[in-house]
Amino acid sequence: MAQDIFEKIKKNRGPIGQFAKGVHGYFTFPKLEGEIGNKMTFRGKECLVWSVNNYLGLANHPEVREADAQAAANWGMAYPMGARMMTGQTSEHEALEQELSEFMQKEDTILLNFGYQGMVSAVDCLVDRNDVIVYDSESHACIMDGMRLHAGKRFVFQHNDMESFDKQMTRATRIAEAQNGGILVITEGVFGMAGDQGKLKEIVEFRKSGKYNFRLFVDDAHGFGTIGETGMGAGEGQGVHDEIDVLFGTFAKSMASIGAFICADEQIIEYMRYNMRSQMFAKSLPMPLVVGARKRLELLRTKPELRESLWKVAKALQEGLVKAGFDIGVTNSPVTPVFLQGNLAEATNMTFDLRENYNIFCSIVIYPVVPKDVIMLRLIPTAVHTLEDVNYTIETFKIVKKKLDDGEYKAEELAKVDVDK
Repeated sequence: MAQDIFEKIKKNRGPIGQFAKGVHGYFTFPKLEGEIGNKMTFRGKECLVWSVNNYLGLANHPEVREADAQAAANWGMAYPMGARMMTGQTSEHEALEQELSEFMQKEDTILLNFGYQGMVSAVDCLVDRNDVIVYDSESHACIMDGMRLHAGKRFVFQHNDMESFDKQMTRATRIAEAQNGGILVITEGVFGMAGDQGKLKEIVEFRKSGKYNFRLFVDDAHGFGTIGETGMGAGEGQGVHDEIDVLFGTFAKSMASIGAFICADEQIIEYMRYNMRSQMFAKSLPMPLVVGARKRLELLRTKPELRESLWKVAKALQEGLVKAGFDIGVTNSPVTPVFLQGNLAEATNMTFDLRENYNIFCSIVIYPVVPKDVIMLRLIPTAVHTLEDVNYTIETFKIVKKKLDDGEYKAEELAKVDVDK
């Protein structure tokens, strides 16, 4: 007799789900309330928040709020109905794609309803069973899920390790040649956990040298709008923007909205329009999100002072943490990790202390995302943070690190939280 699927689920809740009863509503699925900004309300108290992807501070920019509200009043959230291929096409969707293409200096662009969903489908769309994928070991979950749909071979190279990349490319080339297939290299412009940029320039050099033939697909969710002279992303910052064959960006980070896009040559985008299942069979992006994205892109493009404010805060935060003796890894983006030593119980107790006694809300990252006995506090600076926010956070981190080092957060169990509060 076959097993009961639900009985298996009940017995194995997953690596994080096993703690759900003790952490839900506090460490997981917390509710940040109020206006999106540097300070928000958590469980009835105002907290300094370092966990919201609002890089340029556009979430509550008055021009953005006005554009969103006016578009909702004009169109509602339903229009247009249906997938774009059938009944969901509008001039606003086409205009946004054209504006993105012009800004990103690529031939064409396709809008995506959601970044995660779009990336999964894009990977599946671009390769067939004879093609080979070579990807960075720290690629985002959406890339990993996209590759699970790939019926062909895939090889992983160690994170940003060009010796490992070279080795895997040799293997991939051998198989691709035998199968009359091609090679798609996938990496990220900015890795969202540790904040380091992908080695796009070094990867491109392998192709320029003639050693390997491949196409390069870059997920630049965190780089778009934050890096480069104009904000085009990590490729611009590294001087290889023109060498990126397929470039993914999202509205969910620097543009503080919903949706995403892919830029590439016109023929590639046309192929994707007619073959990306997640877009062909999904309802079109609602009009307020499209109109709102056009306004956000306009501000991103015409107000470099927003990016300058972001980097002023980010540099002050990162330089201040290093000066105070903290390990922030090798970040070269606004994403700011702080690496500490401790176990799960210490991590949760320290986070509880930060939130309840110091009113600082930042994300906590533990194993398996980072090695065992490593705690990573992940901070996302934005243009609406202040230098006072930075100074307070650094001084507070000094205090909690001393508590951690002195063993004050040691405990057999996770911190007890009244999640119904």
